[in-house]
Amino acid sequence: MKRAIAIADRAALVSLKLLVALNALFFLSFLIVLLLAMGRAHAEAPACAGADLLSALQKEDPATYARIETEAAATLNGKGLLWKLEKSGEKPSFLFGTMHMTDPRVTTLPPAARKAYDAAGTIIIETTDVLDKQKMMEAMLKEPELMMFTDNTTLSSLLSPEDAAVVNKGLDARGIPPASVSKMKPWLLSAMVALPVCEVARQAGGAPVLDVKLAQDAKANGKPVEGLETAASQLRAMASLPLAFHIKGLVETLKLGDKINDINETMIVLYQRGDTGTFWPLLRSISPDEEDAGYAEFDRTMITGRNKVMADHAAPILAKGNAFMAVGAMHLPGPEGLVEDFRKAGYTVTAVD
Repeated sequence: MKRAIAIADRAALVSLKLLVALNALFFLSFLIVLLLAMGRAHAEAPACAGADLLSALQKEDPATYARIETEAAATLNGKGLLWKLEKSGEKPSFLFGTMHMTDPRVTTLPPAARKAYDAAGTIIIETTDVLDKQKMMEAMLKEPELMMFTDNTTLSSLLSPEDAAVVNKGLDARGIPPASVSKMKPWLLSAMVALPVCEVARQAGGAPVLDVKLAQDAKANGKPVEGLETAASQLRAMASLPLAFHIKGLVETLKLGDKINDINETMIVLYQRGDTGTFWPLLRSISPDEEDAGYAEFDRTMITGRNKVMADHAAPILAKGNAFMAVGAMHLPGPEGLVEDFRKAGYTVTAVD
């Protein structure tokens, strides 16, 4: 069948959305490592593998692929990872879109971004809490209900028998005893299973995601590193989304098994091309209409709402000039993206090739 579902079934499409969602939260890399340190997942580091679903779609269903390309091309500020911010009286700064992964293709900065980063006087990331594990732990312990069920609820009590069987089988395959995570909120558990085993293993082995690498290198070179949010605020945002949204994402992701490698590869390929405007058209083009409301709420809570907070908190730092601001690439495009937010704040914002 010449449709995307012939390449990636419904579960893969839902999980692609979930992976996009989880990539909106920088601090999740810390939580994954923390959970692994507690012995709840495999310690092996298998080689990464995966196929680009979008490339396959181009061959299998050129009409759908063309629609995605058309919508992506129409996405405001949907092409480019590095943007120059200029305002009279200030030294230019730069805005860079990151991907919260450890893959060398992601953590190796493009030449223009490397030049801007090296020359910057201040580095800005989403949250600096992840750089201080003690501080991060303290923040999580203050609000345990954001991560765990603190009443009589268990994960299995929220699942149908069929879904419970899927979840238990999927967790067993990942080396995670279902009983050990019975009180864990589904979105946190999803953070452990929505990434390929190879990526999780790299993080557990100490490899930093791109944002952390940028911050660590800056500190090593004596540059100040500023944060725009707290880990707690990111936790609250994710936990505020409907429980049904998280349950569905967890179940569908665990149905995927090794197909999660293809989803990860698709995300990386799009990121390498700087096609930030392609993420959502790809999802919308092959998603059932009834799911739109849940993901629209996700977009408002996790993307556009946080964009405003980031722009506001970045303003006094950028006013000092010569800053390099690195945040998740999904925060950049669209009429409510950071590129437009900074234009509205009086900056001339131009894409840097």
